[in-house]
Amino acid sequence: TARIARKLTGPTDVKRTVLTIVLSSLATLVVVLLVLNLSAGEKQIEHRLAREYTTEDPQFRRSLGALLGPPLVSGNRVEVLVNGDRIFPAMLDAIRGARQTITFETYIYWSGTIGREFADALIERAQSGVAVHVLLDWVGSAKMEQHLIDEMQTAGVEIERFHKPSGVTLSKLNNRTHRKLLIVDGAVGFTGGVGIADIWRGDAQDEDHWRDTHFRVTGPVVAQIQAVFMDNWIKATGRVLHGEAYFPALRAQGEHLAQMFSSSPTGGSESMHLMYLMAITAAQRSIDLSSAYFVPDELTVQAMIAAARRGVRIRIITPGQIIDAEVVRKASRAQWGRLLEAGIEISEYQPTMYHCKVMIVDSLLVSVGSTNFDNRSFRLNDEANLNVLDSEFALRQVEIFEADLERSRRITLEQWQQRPLREKLLERLASLLRYQL
Repeated sequence: TARIARKLTGPTDVKRTVLTIVLSSLATLVVVLLVLNLSAGEKQIEHRLAREYTTEDPQFRRSLGALLGPPLVSGNRVEVLVNGDRIFPAMLDAIRGARQTITFETYIYWSGTIGREFADALIERAQSGVAVHVLLDWVGSAKMEQHLIDEMQTAGVEIERFHKPSGVTLSKLNNRTHRKLLIVDGAVGFTGGVGIADIWRGDAQDEDHWRDTHFRVTGPVVAQIQAVFMDNWIKATGRVLHGEAYFPALRAQGEHLAQMFSSSPTGGSESMHLMYLMAITAAQRSIDLSSAYFVPDELTVQAMIAAARRGVRIRIITPGQIIDAEVVRKASRAQWGRLLEAGIEISEYQPTMYHCKVMIVDSLLVSVGSTNFDNRSFRLNDEANLNVLDSEFALRQVEIFEADLERSRRITLEQWQQRPLREKLLERLASLLRYQL
């Protein structure tokens, strides 16, 4: 800059040149960061999976364990918790009963009454000598008041923000932890769709109280849930939490066969996508999908259509007009034509925002957790899902699904085709963003 300045005729030229250099450098930095954040990174699955087994074939279970990571383990008890009136009391009871450790990872943690209750419970346990570790996504917890964080840290709660902007993490701003995990004493785990915010309180009775499902887990699979938490805790802190306080010996608590697995753009980003493709391809009778954000990619659409053509009944519930991300709804609806033509049933939940993330296949496999049915969950976010292979458990989830279906409006192919031109154009525009949704 100095050499250039000496060749210029006056101070105005110097200022203009320096400004141009600065702006050019900033523009280059912005472009580089955008490329790093918006690129997919790892190679993606490019071809449809061959159908070589059904969900009831032992090979399906072996493939889930071999391809997704941890094996399915027996002796677990998984309890379903429907809506905030049942979810939050169960989570808070577990926290208040902690004796040694609490590990907690969540995407959304806002302030409000429930944020205050969780903070108070975590503070009380930390002051009683329990080791409390909280991992919050930087984007998802942006609405959290700083004083809550300060109070918890003062009490001894260890809090980390996942991918908080810094020189090291700027290239990862688009990679968020969307995982929702709570593990107490290494023996009781929770996962599902719920964040810590007042919109999840209540019983989905109106549009101010969302519909969601969470799960309480005991048994050997809790060690796998803890390991998923540790994956991001190590990324955020560089420290390993281990020993009996975090990974105790776990006895059988029930009869559910289960597996907890995760995905991340930094390693194994296709695991979640692969699991859905495997399950859809293996399905022989039914697929019931509750999806808060349903924007399937081309491979998944092809797999669903192939399943429908071989006689699999596919029912999907997704949010209606009450949704927190209208662009997602529009991008979703733009793709419904081929699915509806194949006989797939799509319904929109009416009373409130529908935030469930549950897939039930052949009334046997149930996959629950943080994962949405979209590219962001499949390839951009850190996600975690619990797979349960148990017919009795699956039938209970079908009952819940059908209760939701009664409060939903089915969209026919004719209705979809006759939607207004303006709506079609907006949906087409929104679909251009589907790789970031």
